Amino acid sequence: MVRGAYTLARVAVPVRAAACWLWWLGVIAAVPGTAVTFSPTGRRIGVMAGVALFIVAAVTAAVVRGSRYQERAKGASRAAKTVYLQDRRVTARRWLRRRRWWLLVALVVAAGSSVLLPCAAGMLMGGVGAGLWVKTRRVARIERSHDALLWVRPDGNQAAYQLTGIAAGDAAPGGGPRRRGW
Repeated sequence: MVRGAYTLARVAVPVRAAACWLWWLGVIAAVPGTAVTFSPTGRRIGVMAGVALFIVAAVTAAVVRGSRYQERAKGASRAAKTVYLQDRRVTARRWLRRRRWWLLVALVVAAGSSVLLPCAAGMLMGGVGAGLWVKTRRVARIERSHDALLWVRPDGNQAAYQLTGIAAGDAAPGGGPRRRGW
C-alpha cells in the first residue's frame, strides 16, 4: 500500500481515445482513396482489400491481450481515500500528446498508400479503431460486473489496477462521458 496522495487514471480512457483517433484518422485517410483513378491495382481491388484488412484488424485488436483486463481486475485492490482521480479529458489529452507524431505519420502513410492500393491502409486504421472500441465495451462489462471502476497509476505500475466505486470520477464504465440525466 502506498502512503500519501497520488493520482489515478481510468484504465478504459486511453483505449477509448486510441479507438476514436484511429477510427477518424482511418476514415480521413480512406476517403480520398475513393477518388483515385490512376492506381495500378484499381479502386475496386483496393476497397475490397481494405474491407478484408478492416475485418482482420478489428478482430485482432479486439482479441489480442483482451483477457488481461479481467485478470488484472480480479487482483485489483481498493484505492485509498487520499487519491486524486484524474479527469478523463486530462487522461485522453496526455495519451494524445505522447502519440500525436505517430498518428500524423500513420495518417500521411495511409493517405499516401492510396496511390498503390486505394482506401486499404485507411480502412486498416479504421479497423484497429473499431477493434479497440469493442475492447472498451469489454472493459465496461468487467467494470459493471465488479460494480467498480478500474483505475491505474499513470506514473506507476500499469499492471496494478485499483478499484473505486461506480460513481467515482467523471467517466462512465468503459471510459465514455458520464450521462448527466436527472
